[in-house]
Amino acid sequence: MAFTLAAIEPTRVLATVDGHIETITRVRLATAHRRIDHGDLPDKGEYDLMAGLTGFGTYLLRRYGEGPLLRDVLAYLVRLTEPRPDGLPGWWAAHGPTGAKSAWHGRHGSNLGVSHGIAGPLALLAQTHRRGIQIAEQSHAMHRILGWLDQWFDRTGMCWPGAVSRPEQDTGEAPRETPRPSWCYGTPGIARAQQLAGLALGDTHRQRFPETTLAACLADDHQIGKLTAVGLCHGWSGMLHTTWRMSQHDVRLRAYPPMLIDRVTKRLAQQPPVDSGLLTGEAGARLSLHAATTDQTPLTRWDACLLLDG
Repeated sequence: MAFTLAAIEPTRVLATVDGHIETITRVRLATAHRRIDHGDLPDKGEYDLMAGLTGFGTYLLRRYGEGPLLRDVLAYLVRLTEPRPDGLPGWWAAHGPTGAKSAWHGRHGSNLGVSHGIAGPLALLAQTHRRGIQIAEQSHAMHRILGWLDQWFDRTGMCWPGAVSRPEQDTGEAPRETPRPSWCYGTPGIARAQQLAGLALGDTHRQRFPETTLAACLADDHQIGKLTAVGLCHGWSGMLHTTWRMSQHDVRLRAYPPMLIDRVTKRLAQQPPVDSGLLTGEAGARLSLHAATTDQTPLTRWDACLLLDG
């Protein structure tokens, strides 16, 4: 609601909503720090973009730019990346990707993706750093996340897995199944977060590596053949918008939006989504088409809520 109101214009209603958001954010931060003090594992909803503190921080960045509460969120994310005494990364979550499933005995290593995984905090740390909003250890936190993502990169398939289980973490053997190339869990979203980190850190290799990976993904019929939906979350328009955003920093990727525009346009004509909303519906798909075909996003910066904006 707040993102929508902020995209229109500041109003009295928005000021009321902002008050609630600030209160919730402070309560969430206090709860998260107590959890870390006790040594407990987090739920992914503590820190993720869709339901957690990364999402609240993303809104604070969109709404105000720099501010003390946003800095508190960043300080929490830095602390989240510190290794646990048991050797697991600090974001190792207490439940599997979609809840407490028996298939995830021993917990899971947090999703790698932007929507529910550690790529979301990475993108927010990078976005704020690029805007000159920097706190102690912020760059070290980004490097810790990047190093962990490096461990799970499949150089044969040129992709990252969606999530890692405890047995996989213990053995170092990555999941064999190639995930669909989505914004939410897959290679495009993870690549965008790493590109932003490379730009923030002034590390050309860190920037070029995910750009090369996305280009390989787009050229791989096996990977893009896994896309069946049209929406932003896990469909063709998510691939389109992520590629369009990343292509603003890499001339190689500029060859792919025309093909993706064609795919999204045909899907909308032949198999329009039942949902009309932003993440999985027609609205999001048409916004991605507007951005790519006009080579600009509206002044509302609608993709800020997805941590894709530049």
